[in-house]
Amino acid sequence: MIPKEQISGLILAGGRGMRMGQVNKGLQNFQGGMMVSHVLHRLSPQVAQVSINVNQDADQYKLFNCPLIADAIPDYAGPLAGLHAGLLQCSTPYLVTAPCDSPFLPLDLVKRLAHALDQQKGQLAVAVTPENLHGNIVWQQQPVFCLVQASLTNDLERFLLKGGRKISDWYAHLQVVEVTFDDALSFRNINTRDELEQYNTSRD
Repeated sequence: MIPKEQISGLILAGGRGMRMGQVNKGLQNFQGGMMVSHVLHRLSPQVAQVSINVNQDADQYKLFNCPLIADAIPDYAGPLAGLHAGLLQCSTPYLVTAPCDSPFLPLDLVKRLAHALDQQKGQLAVAVTPENLHGNIVWQQQPVFCLVQASLTNDLERFLLKGGRKISDWYAHLQVVEVTFDDALSFRNINTRDELEQYNTSRD
């Protein structure tokens, strides 16, 4: 079993929040606190340390007393650029990621990913959840919820420098372990103002 002392956490908050009106989603009010604070609260006990990948609004993110890591690849190259930035600064053998707009992430996320990665000797473990597709249940990857070997830093950098951006394309040549989670709702993202208002209203 991979102990949590060997795993760093990275919250991905480096995007531009286009679907929410070009705002930093992690800093939006969610059920009494900033959305990223809910992610931090759930992820922190599962890992040795947590950093946040940010490319704007760093002054506000400093409030969380976590190391802040900006993309090394320019022009908002997507979540893989955030993962790459986190790997460059990672001081443990493994890094786990979660997005800043996933305030319900499972409290056993890292434990289950680590167990599967260790048992199946993979390079990367990713969560998969059930989706109802026309009455049939299919298992779909949640690619930004992953546990990755820090030794893959150079491999990812080469992929990005060649223009690669799609997570599925990078995963395609790795030894990926899929870990099933029955509760798909734990992985839901809050992407729009309407969704944010819905969850804040439902709490009142």
